[in-house]
Amino acid sequence: MERVTGIGGVFLRSADPGALGAWYRDHLGVGVDPDEPWQQDAGPTVFSGFAADTDYFGSPRQQVMLNFRVRDLGAMLAQLRAAGADVSDDVQDMDGVGRFGWVTDPEGNRVELWQPA
Repeated sequence: MERVTGIGGVFLRSADPGALGAWYRDHLGVGVDPDEPWQQDAGPTVFSGFAADTDYFGSPRQQVMLNFRVRDLGAMLAQLRAAGADVSDDVQDMDGVGRFGWVTDPEGNRVELWQPA
């Protein structure tokens, strides 16, 4: 059976695509130039459904939440706070899975940051 080999792109609706792309580039290091795509490090990618009434994504209008792997969650959250980003004070640890933190992008999308165990 054929199967996909990875995520080929993430596309977000935006009131200002250029500004939103710049925010992801400047704050999270995700390249937004289609001619020079972001090259992610090898590692696990979770694909999972959540209940329709979950509050895990933040706003009930948000249908999808991005989850980015990071090497050092504490350093990433500090960097985002120093840049004035909307960072949640909540950090969660899951035994055997890792640590999780959240930032909200300028368009109100909650983004999860994951430091794998």
